[in-house]
Amino acid sequence: MIDLYTWTTPNGRKVSIALEEMGLDYAVHPVDIGDRQQFEPDFLEVSPNNKIPAIVDRDNGLSLMESGAILLYLAEKTGLLMPREGVGRLKTIEWLMWQMGGFGPMLGQAHQYLKFNRGKAPFAEERFAKEARRLYGVLDRQLGREGFVAGDYSIADIAIWPWVSRYQWQDIALGEFPQVKRWYLEIAAREPVAKGYHVPKFTQDIPMP
Repeated sequence: MIDLYTWTTPNGRKVSIALEEMGLDYAVHPVDIGDRQQFEPDFLEVSPNNKIPAIVDRDNGLSLMESGAILLYLAEKTGLLMPREGVGRLKTIEWLMWQMGGFGPMLGQAHQYLKFNRGKAPFAEERFAKEARRLYGVLDRQLGREGFVAGDYSIADIAIWPWVSRYQWQDIALGEFPQVKRWYLEIAAREPVAKGYHVPKFTQDIPMP
């Protein structure tokens, strides 16, 4: 059994989708970041950086924060959604790191300036809108070479997809990135993805381009 501490954000949805895809039993502990519950002492024991998601694996007592580390742990624990060795494993980690180091942080900044604070910082709006489009172009080219980002469906796709699901917040028209759109719709149609998207609660249907 996995204890999952999460909220309705792209990073949170990565882990709930992975847990659904892997068929692992898990208990959900909502952490309402709008209500600053991420700063409560009990949660800080699990996630010292006061960020969701975090997990505790009851099988061994291990607690982990950081969504990328959690995805790697779950893939290694189950032997699913990441090759155990070879180039495929390295490519999966490569694209997971791409999401963690670039796609997620830059799109998070786009959300701040293009959705929540539009008009307050024109330079930042232009910078992050351009970077969002550049990153979508990188993803589109990769998906033109592979059906999924690292070849087979993997934790790399699961890490990237929830950020793409907020394309409207980023002023992105998925029709301009046809390979991303194909990939996005194919993943959105997966039953475990639909279930994991709505953890810890329903907010809206999965956006459809």
